[in-house]
Amino acid sequence: MAEALLHTVSKIGSTLAEETTKAVIAKLSEKVKNLKELPEKVEEIRNEFKAMSNVIKQISTPSLTNELVKDWIGEVRELAHRVEDVMDKYSYHALKLEEENALKKFFSKAYYVTVFSEIAEEIIQIETKIENVVKRRDRWLQLPQLISNPLADIERKMPQGCFQEVPQDDLVGIEDNRRQLTEWLYSDKQGSTVITVSGMGGLGKTTLVANVYEREKINFTAHAWIVVTKTYDVVELLRKMLRKIEYQEQSELTNMDAHELKTKIKERLSAGKCLVVLDDVWNREAYNHIADVFQNLQSSSIIITTRQEHVSTLAQPRHQLKLKPLECNDAFNLFCRKAFYNRMECKCPQDLERLAKNIVDRCQGLPLAIVTIGGMLSSLPTTDYIWNETYKQLRGELANNDHVRAILNLSYHDTPGDLRNCFLYCGLFPEDHLLSRESLVRLWAAEGFAVPKEQSTAEEVADGYLRELIQRNMLEVVENDELGRVSTCKMHDLVRDLAHSIFKDEKFSYANDFSSISNMDKHVRRLSSCGWKDKAAVKVKFSRLRTLVALGITASSPQLLSPIFSESNYLTVLELQDSEITEVPPSIGNLFNLRYIGLRRTRVKSLPESAGKLSNLLTLDIKQTKIVKLPRGIVRLKKLRHLLADRYEDEEQSEFRYFIGMQAPKQLSNLEELQTLETVEANKDLAEQLMQLKQLRSVWIDNIRAADCANLFATLSTMPLLSSLLLSARDENEELCLQDLKPESEKLYRLIIRGCWADNTLDCPIFLDHGRNLKYLAISWCRLQEDPLQLLSPYVPNLTYLSLNRVSSAGTLVLAEGSFPKLKTLVLKRMPDVNQLKIRDGALTQIEGLYVVTLPKLDKVPQGIESLHSLRKLCLLNLHQDFRAQWAMDGMQHKMRYVAELRI
Repeated sequence: MAEALLHTVSKIGSTLAEETTKAVIAKLSEKVKNLKELPEKVEEIRNEFKAMSNVIKQISTPSLTNELVKDWIGEVRELAHRVEDVMDKYSYHALKLEEENALKKFFSKAYYVTVFSEIAEEIIQIETKIENVVKRRDRWLQLPQLISNPLADIERKMPQGCFQEVPQDDLVGIEDNRRQLTEWLYSDKQGSTVITVSGMGGLGKTTLVANVYEREKINFTAHAWIVVTKTYDVVELLRKMLRKIEYQEQSELTNMDAHELKTKIKERLSAGKCLVVLDDVWNREAYNHIADVFQNLQSSSIIITTRQEHVSTLAQPRHQLKLKPLECNDAFNLFCRKAFYNRMECKCPQDLERLAKNIVDRCQGLPLAIVTIGGMLSSLPTTDYIWNETYKQLRGELANNDHVRAILNLSYHDTPGDLRNCFLYCGLFPEDHLLSRESLVRLWAAEGFAVPKEQSTAEEVADGYLRELIQRNMLEVVENDELGRVSTCKMHDLVRDLAHSIFKDEKFSYANDFSSISNMDKHVRRLSSCGWKDKAAVKVKFSRLRTLVALGITASSPQLLSPIFSESNYLTVLELQDSEITEVPPSIGNLFNLRYIGLRRTRVKSLPESAGKLSNLLTLDIKQTKIVKLPRGIVRLKKLRHLLADRYEDEEQSEFRYFIGMQAPKQLSNLEELQTLETVEANKDLAEQLMQLKQLRSVWIDNIRAADCANLFATLSTMPLLSSLLLSARDENEELCLQDLKPESEKLYRLIIRGCWADNTLDCPIFLDHGRNLKYLAISWCRLQEDPLQLLSPYVPNLTYLSLNRVSSAGTLVLAEGSFPKLKTLVLKRMPDVNQLKIRDGALTQIEGLYVVTLPKLDKVPQGIESLHSLRKLCLLNLHQDFRAQWAMDGMQHKMRYVAELRI
């Protein structure tokens, strides 16, 4: 009976589906011949999108001065955006239609007729607009207009081979660097010496080297200053050099090839020592192609200036000079020399001193910006009102001043299209915001800036983009991780201003403080607005919004987000970390395009069930929220790659438990694309669920019981790509049997263990067989009883980070000679038994940070600490009450002068 009924329903469903398809085709016949033609039309539009994107990458530049070209590029970009929207809309609904059963298709007939009709109609409109854009280009624009870039190459603004001389009085804060460069010029080394001077645009590389060159060139038999362009020609470089050292006319060199030119140069340089400057080198090949002319020279020097990190490695490490921004006093001095050049001693008027210092702070030590703004202000009346108005407009002035903009633009315009997008994206975040490497690569992957290539994931490709931006000095490294990768970075304020100035012309995004949101373009693609208030309600409909970055918003209700969720159907990225929001509107489930949700450190207590409909979601970051349980539908998100979910316990318990994991979703094994799982609570089924997840790289597990260890650790041991592992016991008395942990993955470099070990020795596979692979090790609650430093050292020789917290140990800890030779950070925390720390000569030879915190019995200065000459950060807190007196008595303040950051 039941089988017969099912058969009847199935037959009816097939008929209904057939009729539904006919109805859809009939409805669309006026716009597209039949339903099969719609995918072809979408594919044609997709190809148009690729072509338009390539055009934009090749000719888009905010420095183009031709208004016709700028307007035309704007039209192309807007068309590309519309094409992108219609592609996403079609892909989503076509997949949805395919997944529905026949009966549901029947009841959804009217809905699909409407949706596909709208898509077909929009495609026709787009095709018409494309034809008009092409006609406009052919009628009004010539090819040279599309490729010109008058500000992208500074060399066009000055004679070939020349540099801009800076008056001696304007040289501030360069004395130490000048002395260092001069010493290198006269080293005792036989043969040629390559010296590199690197740093971001505007730091004064050319100014510094020019000063040394002019002072010292008289002491060299031959000397030459060569400006190397991005599109250099080897033969032309050689001609320039020969002209400089022999003062020959261009006509005499025209017929010489590269070999003849090199032979002639070698003859001239072999007569004595020479000094050659290669200014603004963009790639290593520019030097390598001509390097043989400097071989076998006696006491000669080649100075290379570059903003590319990889070019700086042409010199040996001891001959690499990386410039830094000016110190506060030097920056203010330089500013006054420019702004008040016509006053006695270039002194700043007292009533303008506060404003002047604010302006200098805004320039963040960048000489180019300081000189430019100082020069601009020197022509203005020195009144408080005018200077105050100027300060308000400073950001725009720095972005729009051709000289500053042109030099900073060189780095931007030299980057490929994908890197440009990644660079601009960093400008969405607040001033001085620390950018996390892990977050950036996930955001870039979600935006589609980084896509999988060959054997690399999108995240790995994005990681390469980040390294290249840092090499180009477009981002500044703040901190590196245990593998030497950048951990956090930031944008120099002036570079961020450059990004903001490009936002508008390239229609990339809009960033403000939300005060003028009513005047914003309703077709904005990316919106960055931090510090929103409840009273600033959203009234504008952002129908084409793709990205919302709103960190730290103070709104406590969902009213702020609901309008965006209901109107911004194409939203791809939602980043709201550090905000006070408490709810996520249920309408989030309608955002079919959403690929990234960032709610870290918010007050959100739950996610709506509708989140299970976000089929395109790649990253869900709900770390340190109040969310206890995930929606059941999470396991339907087959594309999910990063699930970041844990929460802090109540403050009174946080001393014992750093955080607790989330309940692991049932059917977790459905998430086959999962790469990151942080943090879930262990349960009886977790080992079996994890066995299916072969793409996991990072796994953090909390609430582990002794009975869980065998199955769970056996599963973890077989994961082929595992690189980061956290194992946290149910409490500090629960034993973890590490004998069962035998990782096959050679990529496992980070291990965090929180729990009591079943054995009090380190004779287990994770240390015996895998210890040499570990770079990061954090141990808590362990009862080793003996000296853990001496026990660990032989097993983990390649550690760069070691943390011991609440580890029972011997009273005296000893760092023996040769122990931890690669360690950069050592943390000793809450170890109540320790009363003495001894550091032998030859221990911790690369240590940079030492943190000794809450060792209540430690009353003496660590013996031998003054021998750690690589130490830069030292933190000694919550120690015995006699510790400070002992520190002063031993004169440690003087002995540790090389430490940059000291806390006692």
